[in-house]
Amino acid sequence: MKVAELDSAPLLRLALTALSLKTDGSKAAPNTVRRKLPVFSNALRYAVECELLTAAPLSEIDWSPPETDDEVDFRLVPVLSLARRLIASVGIQVRRGEHLEAFFACMYYAAMRPAEVTDLHLKDCTLPAEGWGELLLSGSKPRVGSGWTDTGESFDTRGLNKRARKTTRPLPIPPVLVATLREHLKKPGAAKNGRLFRASRGGHVLSKEYGEIRQAARRAVLEEWEVSTPLAEYPYLLRAACVSLWLASGVAPAEVARRAGHSIAVLFRFYARVIHGSQSKTNAQIEQALNATDDQAEAPIRPESGRQMDH
Repeated sequence: MKVAELDSAPLLRLALTALSLKTDGSKAAPNTVRRKLPVFSNALRYAVECELLTAAPLSEIDWSPPETDDEVDFRLVPVLSLARRLIASVGIQVRRGEHLEAFFACMYYAAMRPAEVTDLHLKDCTLPAEGWGELLLSGSKPRVGSGWTDTGESFDTRGLNKRARKTTRPLPIPPVLVATLREHLKKPGAAKNGRLFRASRGGHVLSKEYGEIRQAARRAVLEEWEVSTPLAEYPYLLRAACVSLWLASGVAPAEVARRAGHSIAVLFRFYARVIHGSQSKTNAQIEQALNATDDQAEAPIRPESGRQMDH
């Protein structure tokens, strides 16, 4: 079909129907449809720019993508004890999983995206013998297929999610993750180019590989009836579990959003239930401040020792 033929409303509607279905003809997930639609729309606008179409035709069609519920389904998110057991179970998958225990630990203890963990290098890590450490995130390495990269490699080097390419994100990490990464560097160790994680046979860690290891860990840890449920089914749920833990522990939403690498608006949209659940703790803090004596209420607010105030 020629692009110019998409001026026809019936053909355009067929295209919209097609991107609403999976290859087996069943309905695609609402989020999948909403992800595909902007790509199709951009292609049509580019066709207008190339003078293959006279106007972007989507506005002429009475069609809307399905509604989505962006909020995380917390029935699927592993609690602290389960997350720890799953990560430990990854480490005992001999030869297949021992090199990925710290990989999953980064997702749970630092709320990192898999593509950010894949791009983590030794030079980005501050790992003291004791106490908190820090990771300096500067990019991600998602797998997009060799046909879509300038280098011909199957992984594309990109900036942080929805950030300028040279943007960095300093990320404090707790002692438990510092210790896990230090052990990882002893065995199996970093790649020759300093990349912390590599596949069992070298090269980049593929989503297929860490997905299979994840499923093996689930089967080893969960009850038989739980394995057939979506509980902790996707590695990305470890990141959601980490963000939930931060919010539930009373960390300010703005700081949670900064550490997770997304906007406060996204945080409130996806984690509204956790934020709402911490209202009683917030109310108690406000009440304590309101009940303070006059001297306490008028005490000047001082910045933490050794740190500069934000402007």
